[in-house]
Amino acid sequence: MRLNLKQILFLLFFPSLFAQVQEEVDPPSNIKSVILNGPTGDQFPVVQIGEPIYLEFDDISANEQDYYYKIIHCDYDWTPSDLLKSQYLKGVDNQRIIDYVNSYTTLQPFSNYRLTIPNENVSLKVSGNYVLEIYNNSYELQFSRRFVVYKDLVKVGGTVKRSRDFDFLNEKQVVQFSINAGNFQLVNPKKEVKVAIIQNYYWPTTIYNVPPQFTLGQELVYKYDQETSFFGGNEFLNFDTKDLRAPSAIISRIELKDVYHHYLFSDRFRVQEPYTYYPDINGDFVIRTLQGEDEAREAEYTKVHFSLPYDPLLNLDDVYVFGKFNNYALTEENKLAYNDENGMMEGSILMKQGFYNYKYVLKKEDELVDLNAISGNFHFTENTYLILVYYRNFGDLYDSIIGVGSANSRNISN
Repeated sequence: MRLNLKQILFLLFFPSLFAQVQEEVDPPSNIKSVILNGPTGDQFPVVQIGEPIYLEFDDISANEQDYYYKIIHCDYDWTPSDLLKSQYLKGVDNQRIIDYVNSYTTLQPFSNYRLTIPNENVSLKVSGNYVLEIYNNSYELQFSRRFVVYKDLVKVGGTVKRSRDFDFLNEKQVVQFSINAGNFQLVNPKKEVKVAIIQNYYWPTTIYNVPPQFTLGQELVYKYDQETSFFGGNEFLNFDTKDLRAPSAIISRIELKDVYHHYLFSDRFRVQEPYTYYPDINGDFVIRTLQGEDEAREAEYTKVHFSLPYDPLLNLDDVYVFGKFNNYALTEENKLAYNDENGMMEGSILMKQGFYNYKYVLKKEDELVDLNAISGNFHFTENTYLILVYYRNFGDLYDSIIGVGSANSRNISN
């Protein structure tokens, strides 16, 4: 198809209209235990310019393959920004990851890779949304992860309230917050400022495009109810495999085959049960082992076995084990299958030793995912909320991030 002059000019001057949202790409089966964090240790880096982010992952093919990284700057909606690489990077990316070691005395061999940004080759110049992409030596994209860089220019204060909607009084939590601009000049805040509210660092349920409800001098106030509400969910389930040989209140038995196999006690449906608090890490995981000192290269990979009784509630929908351990992806590996001999939904996942949060979710025929059909929704549930404040002045080429706030439902109020 040949383009005429008008079409060519249109594509040159309005490329952002066709920009693709940079979703996170999940890795192939040989790449495991992807960890991306900042100085605080949370596996969702929200850092100020100059602060480091750390990437770590394992390749269980253990052939010392070469991997390369690229950094993409994105706007508020996660489409690539109009900035050139030289405008948001100092130095060059597309470099090989040179920090890697092979596993030591493990039944499952693997190579452990590490990357720190900034490094001697590249650093970041501007704030905003970023995507870190990892490629193999055939320049095939292996996986990508989002991270956020901000400047601390405005103050954000937030609280979590119980919903006032009688239909969801016991199920939803509402995030209310304010942005104090201080000395930062806002001329037209309804057009210049955008916010994103994220529950437990899980992007798919993020709330966008909420304008300030009203302003008080230099303060933007967001005291909505329905517009900034989230389902509370339930506390995540957990298990700990740091000791390879010790069963626990959660691990029923351990077998040694090609690798260690950890069989968890069967879980239950919590949707009809009263809420019970026990601490979790909101879906995250931590690698740790008692069988060695260097967790990165000495922690074993074990097969963890999950089971859940079949119930008509499932309605023949697909059931998945869900957690940060695989970035909340719904893959064949973490999908449960029905065992007609015992009436259980069962599955097993190869996971590195450590402490893991997880829960069960349903994927319906229309591809929609029901996060809480099995675990239930409770307004008491402890959840962390992140509030990102984006800013774009008239004439700017990108959306910067000028402030970050957080709130927790631990102290929820009416």
